[in-house]
Amino acid sequence: MDAVRVALLREVLAGTEWIQATRRFAGSLRASVAPHGGGLLLVGSAEYEPWHLAAHLDDEAAWSGLPELSPTLVRHRVPLGVPAHLSVGLGRLETARRGETLLVVAPDAPGGGLLERVHDARRNGATVLALDSGDRELGALAHDALSVPMAAEPADLDLDTVQHLVSAAAGENSLPAPRRHRRFRDRLSRLADQLTAPPPARW
Repeated sequence: MDAVRVALLREVLAGTEWIQATRRFAGSLRASVAPHGGGLLLVGSAEYEPWHLAAHLDDEAAWSGLPELSPTLVRHRVPLGVPAHLSVGLGRLETARRGETLLVVAPDAPGGGLLERVHDARRNGATVLALDSGDRELGALAHDALSVPMAAEPADLDLDTVQHLVSAAAGENSLPAPRRHRRFRDRLSRLADQLTAPPPARW
């Protein structure tokens, strides 16, 4: 979804909770990956593969200059002969560690097997985020969650639409910049102040 369509969607949703909610969740996503650089893992349920969100986040990573937003898509079933970047299976979640972020996207029930792996990833220190339809068990495991109930208002709002808003917001300059970028800019600003400051008075 291009910037014009995102803008139109935001205009339609103006006055609802969804603009603020998606920006808040996007801020959590961006903050969780930016300071650590450990990587973003993206996984869906057994019946839903969030490849569309993976593509949008990859685009936002390139456009915003934040490569850490580019996710690794973790798949329940990996077909033979697919490229390396599309051949990451669920076993990758077993190695998720502190500094990494796991984003679970599940419009349906995530299933016990996935929940167990998510629990292990969290126990090993990974940050867990969830975009779902309100599953209680997944919500309890997540450090932050954004749920889109089946009866969400407005009536035509669904999880796919919310994913577009989250991915677009994650790459925007209006969100807080990564801390390491702020530190670099702070150092650069201090250096500029020193170079342009008047010479000290003679003693």
